[in-house]
Amino acid sequence: MHTILLIDDEQRMLDLLGLFLAPHGFECIKAHTGKKGLEIVKNENVDLVLLDVMMPELDGWEVCKKLRELSTIPVIMLTARADKVDIVKGLEFGADDYITKPFDERELVARVNALLRRASTEVAESSNTVYGDFILNRDSYSLHYKNMEVQLTLKEFYIIEALITQPKRTFTREQLLRTAWDYNTFTDIRTVDSHIRNLREKLKVAGFPINDFLITVWGIGYKWN
Repeated sequence: MHTILLIDDEQRMLDLLGLFLAPHGFECIKAHTGKKGLEIVKNENVDLVLLDVMMPELDGWEVCKKLRELSTIPVIMLTARADKVDIVKGLEFGADDYITKPFDERELVARVNALLRRASTEVAESSNTVYGDFILNRDSYSLHYKNMEVQLTLKEFYIIEALITQPKRTFTREQLLRTAWDYNTFTDIRTVDSHIRNLREKLKVAGFPINDFLITVWGIGYKWN
């Protein structure tokens, strides 16, 4: 049984999420504040987080940012606003997906199952992919370069894995979307650009020569050089 952490300051929404998820075999832990949610992640085994954006004290963006310092656990943001700026902001802070309120039960369950499938996929016999001085570790979801290491989010890992295992191949945004998300019915294609931008910045800050390797092919997509 998978355990899902629900973080929302509204009891009504917590109850609704639990009502949708429990019949599908999910165990739900509820937290009314971001601070409480972070404590639960530190102390309990959680497989996925459903995180509301608009909360007092610590909002969802700040909670997501702090979650990424603790874990690569999949995070789905819940937002009442369909503003692309808000959605991109959540993705840049490390969220793996988003759902706009009000949402359909089937969409919620589909997105949760898609992320959990990806997170629990069995690793290959070798846990490392090596390309030059780069090592991609499937056990820790991290990228290594010489003596440096960067922890990746789940989506960043799948994007890098696709690119680094097929160097020189140009991937369209649609192909990367299908690689990192099990389906793209509800996911904006610009989500890929947001993750690539965030990934580049993260690796540059860590000292990786990422601009020499992660190349934009204008009008098409991206490739690993």
